[in-house]
Amino acid sequence: MKNRLPPRRKRGGEGLVTASPFLLPSLIGLLVFSLLPLIISGLISLTDWNGLDRLTDPDFLQDHFVGLANYKSILTTPEFWNTLGNTMEYIVLYIPLMLAASLLVAYLLSRPHRGIGAFRVVYYIPVLTSWVAASLIWKSVLAPQYGAMNGILAWFGIQGPGWLLDEAWAMPAIVLVSVWKDMGFFGLILLSGVVGINKTYYEAADIDGAGGWTKFTRITLPLLTPSIFYVVIVAMINGFQLFPQVMIMTGGGPNGATQVMVERIYQYGFRYYRMGYAAAFSWILFVIIMVFTAIQMKGQERWVHYDS
Repeated sequence: MKNRLPPRRKRGGEGLVTASPFLLPSLIGLLVFSLLPLIISGLISLTDWNGLDRLTDPDFLQDHFVGLANYKSILTTPEFWNTLGNTMEYIVLYIPLMLAASLLVAYLLSRPHRGIGAFRVVYYIPVLTSWVAASLIWKSVLAPQYGAMNGILAWFGIQGPGWLLDEAWAMPAIVLVSVWKDMGFFGLILLSGVVGINKTYYEAADIDGAGGWTKFTRITLPLLTPSIFYVVIVAMINGFQLFPQVMIMTGGGPNGATQVMVERIYQYGFRYYRMGYAAAFSWILFVIIMVFTAIQMKGQERWVHYDS
């Protein structure tokens, strides 16, 4: 019997032609629903379009084109820098608290206790809750006079703050609500990282007499850094896109203390009918997110360990 030669691999061009019918639907979806809206948004950001005039009007660009005026106006107004400062305040408060809460959730859910599966479901329920419903409930809970939070504090003789009506407490209150809702999602991601750590490391540490804190800081945390890095990236992007809780709980108040980037985009686009200005605001936000993400991607080389 003659030895059969293995079939020749198709060249790159031939393989692409063979795969193109299968890739075409996804490619069309990418072009129509992702790339085309990006291009249109970029063009709109160079106009003073009000959102009502027809984009297909032959004289649209001639009547509405303003060049980079929207970008210049945004970057030279105090409102933008105050809004960016509020957004950064949220991120600086949110990420450490969320990370600590998620690590605690991951640690508790990784313990081999009876009924742990039920607890995992309970911790994840806030993630499944609509932001609209959750924000309305927490707005009631944080009401300064009749809210449950200040009622609980009053039991301990503590006078609660105004929360959402106080400039100093409005943003921390939104941060606490966001941590409550997101810690189940990020805790589940960190839990998968904890479960994936090779148990022989802990066995070797036990032989050496290492304590729980030593094992956590020398084994768990270093080997969990890839999961932590992913959580930080996603949390940072979510932080820059903060919107529903602000819109429902404070509306940007009090006195602009919770005005954030996406809230401003919504207000200019759908309340003030300045779509061109809002589109320019969106592109500035896009650049900011890309810059911070690139910094994180570059910085991971110093602290993320992919050895397992």
